[in-house]
Amino acid sequence: MAVRSTAAPPTPWSRSLAEAEIHETAFVHSFSNIIGDVHIGANVIVAPGTSIRADEGTPFYIGENTNIQDGVVIHGLEQGRVIGDDSNEYSVWVGKNASITHMALIHGPAYVGENSFIGFRSTVFNSRVGAGCIIMMHALIQDVEIPPGKYVPSGAIITTQQQADRLSDVQDQDQEFAHHVIGINQALRAGYLCAADNKCIAPIRDKNAKSYTSNKLNVIEIGRSSEVASNSLGAETIDQLRYLLEQGYKIGSEHVDQRRFRTGSWTSCKPIEARTLGEAVAALEVCLADHSGEYVRLFGIDAGRRRVLETIIQRPDGAVQASTSFKAPASQKNGSYNGNGSSYSNGSGSGRLPAETVQQISQLLAGGYKIGTEHVDERRFRTGSWNSCKPIEATSANEVVSALEECIDNHQGEYVRLIGIDPKAKRRVLETIIQRPNGQVAPSGSQRSMVSASSSSTGTATATSTRLSSEVVDQVRQVLAGGYKISIEHVDQRRFRTGSWNSTGLISANSEREAIAAVESTLAEYAGEYVRLIGIDPKAKRRVLETIIQRP
Repeated sequence: MAVRSTAAPPTPWSRSLAEAEIHETAFVHSFSNIIGDVHIGANVIVAPGTSIRADEGTPFYIGENTNIQDGVVIHGLEQGRVIGDDSNEYSVWVGKNASITHMALIHGPAYVGENSFIGFRSTVFNSRVGAGCIIMMHALIQDVEIPPGKYVPSGAIITTQQQADRLSDVQDQDQEFAHHVIGINQALRAGYLCAADNKCIAPIRDKNAKSYTSNKLNVIEIGRSSEVASNSLGAETIDQLRYLLEQGYKIGSEHVDQRRFRTGSWTSCKPIEARTLGEAVAALEVCLADHSGEYVRLFGIDAGRRRVLETIIQRPDGAVQASTSFKAPASQKNGSYNGNGSSYSNGSGSGRLPAETVQQISQLLAGGYKIGTEHVDERRFRTGSWNSCKPIEATSANEVVSALEECIDNHQGEYVRLIGIDPKAKRRVLETIIQRPNGQVAPSGSQRSMVSASSSSTGTATATSTRLSSEVVDQVRQVLAGGYKISIEHVDQRRFRTGSWNSTGLISANSEREAIAAVESTLAEYAGEYVRLIGIDPKAKRRVLETIIQRP
């Protein structure tokens, strides 16, 4: 695959006609453009769709083992230079072992130190980014020097040196992530070079061809569904069995009587060790026959011993699943399989809870979290004195939904909230209100991230606000109680559609009252704009809450 590299064009400021210097071990995709005096070091990978133009600002340096990913643009101004690690002047310097990820923009004069990570669509302009820095997605770094080893969260706008100096340090898990990206791209570089070399790729093709012939025979054996018939299973269930076997899943089945169905106390049927579709159908028919008059469900088990495609195939009235055609899961649309080892369906789920809440339940269960529910009347809501509903010991989404609906039924006219609990850390990972006193069963609104809060949020609140709703005050309290930081972002109506939010920085508050006063002040300052409340985990360097608290 030929590299598209051209000399710098003659201009009023330069007639050098300089050409790129590309190390022989580097891989530069032919659908990228390299123009002018660009040094590309050993083992660099330059992905398709990149534009590296040293035609105005020049020269550029890209250090060894660095990866320049799809859609990256590197350019420079005629004026302005940075000092590289070799003490020479450059328009753009990118050190070794760096990752410049999809759609990022590095515009000179700019320096990016070794072992740094620049996230998707982030911009570095007229700045120095020190060695070992992690800049996450959609960030702007302009006219500043980022000290080495600093972390810039997604969406941050760093345009003053004071902001840069206040950045937190990169954690070990961040460094491990950056090193992982380097390793992946080095493997891709080697793979692309191999693909372009017939001596390297021919043996792999021969081996794959032999493997394909062998696998095809096995698939044909599994796929003879037209030869498999059943008097008690519908065609959809047979198709589902075939899909699970083809994907390499094991088959499991469980049964439960009507009394225990509400508590989710399912009992396993005899283990299914089938290797063919016919054997699986026969084993499932035995389970149905042994437990007629009960619920029976089918599920797949992946290599991580997680369940997938959990489906009830028999009910106490003897009805089996309708004989429509089974469709392999492709998305989460309309409450379908979520791909995380847990599943739900609108047919056997909830007609009252919104799909977003059911999806949250499935995601929590797939992550190994426990589910809890709490309720509170309107008078006690302001003080945060929540009471627990009946404990939920269920392990499937459908059972949890049933328990959740029971709590809602028992506490009509009150607030009810869903709780996600990390059983190992013994802390909450989600709190979201799912019912309000007017009886409305509602999704979590604009709250998009898991909100952790310690159990101290049930204590009596002393802070009140005439401008903020009681729900926002409660959210501020929960974020602070969980040891998190608070920040505010704002955006006008024109930029709201593009998601170009501006940050006011972290709120330095020693009490709830101070935090609420700061939030109120921001609302007043940006009246007529969207304003959102941000909760930030200072250790994990991630957002735990994003909720819009003011609209134009």
